[in-house]
Amino acid sequence: MRTLISTSDPRPAVARLRRTRNQLTLLITAITAICLIVLSVSAAVIDARSRDDALDSELDRVLTGLVPRVYLDDDDEVDTSELPGQELVGGKIAILVVTPQGTGGWTVHYGHLRSHMPAESGIAAMADAALREQGETVYRDSIDSAGRDVRLAAAAFGWEDSDREGVLITSGDPDGWDRGRALLLWALVVGGVTMAMAAGVAGHLLSGRSMRQALTMLDEQERFLGDAAHELRTPLATHRLVTAPRPRSAAETEQVVDNARALGARMERVVAGLLTRARMQSGVTRMERVQLLLDQLTESVIDEFDGANIVLHANPTVVVGDPSLLSLAIRNLVENALTHGSVNPRAPVEVYVGEGRVNVRDHGTGLAPQLSSNPFERGVTGGRGSGIGLALVAWIAELHSGTATIEPVAGGGAMATLRLPPPGSAL
Repeated sequence: MRTLISTSDPRPAVARLRRTRNQLTLLITAITAICLIVLSVSAAVIDARSRDDALDSELDRVLTGLVPRVYLDDDDEVDTSELPGQELVGGKIAILVVTPQGTGGWTVHYGHLRSHMPAESGIAAMADAALREQGETVYRDSIDSAGRDVRLAAAAFGWEDSDREGVLITSGDPDGWDRGRALLLWALVVGGVTMAMAAGVAGHLLSGRSMRQALTMLDEQERFLGDAAHELRTPLATHRLVTAPRPRSAAETEQVVDNARALGARMERVVAGLLTRARMQSGVTRMERVQLLLDQLTESVIDEFDGANIVLHANPTVVVGDPSLLSLAIRNLVENALTHGSVNPRAPVEVYVGEGRVNVRDHGTGLAPQLSSNPFERGVTGGRGSGIGLALVAWIAELHSGTATIEPVAGGGAMATLRLPPPGSAL
């Protein structure tokens, strides 16, 4: 398994992202809950008003329907014989017809569901209020004789050719309406909690999905820093040793300069490769796709290794790809073969180009047995680390829909192959 050596611990950043995700989830849940609470309260208030208005309308309907059925007989007595009984609205509305007494009290002439009416003092207060509001229906909340909440409506009336007055009082049970209100409130509470929880879960999933890219970029940053630290540590240490101050001859000084220049070029290539991969993976830059001659591209790369023991066998071959990326891949293959593959300095590194592939053959000790299953990880040849170079080769080959392989060769050494699809294939 690949091991990254990072110069910084990414866990605090990951923890911050996770805290941000949890905060977003809580924020979405809280906003949803607040909105649902406001809507629920508004709905409950509107429903309560509509139910109260409906009960008042029902009581007023009964009043206006019954007043014309109360008569005076020939003896100037109140006649309620035409008032209905138990069949009235299913017996749910209580009815009372009263007239004032000369002594200040009230005489009851008709009563239906009298137990749903207030006590005598309550009846008197309601009747007095109706007389004061001639022509208007009076509504009040009260308590009946059994201690239950009731809604009262009362209206005063009179008769032609008589100065007598009467009051008709109706009473309704608001508990019947309240049961429906309670069901609505429970529905609002249960539905609101369910929707808030669903919004929280959805927000958590969406915030996690939106942060996945950030986590990926963080992982790529960690990998970049780890690869850079790994790749630059050795050449920097070598550079310090080479350039350590000590007495040198002119020839030694020139050699130190050459070595420092070579180390600087190597570090430049390492950094360029890492930056190229990081930019490609983050989407900052896109891979270029052009037709190019792979043999000429390989030849130009080998020319950079001035003085190296390299033998090139090239046949014309056309591929489609990114010239800079392919140059980086070929350069890494050759550099790996020169650095780790040659036991005998006089044995050349052989490069073959043709039919859309580049083969780089070395004469070293071959692949390390423990890493032969994945030769493009670090440490693939001769027991020494190959670094990020071959990993970049595999990544570039994958970008071009190609393959990169390393196989042992009979007689010693290894053969690294970069194989690209023909120009007509889709990348």
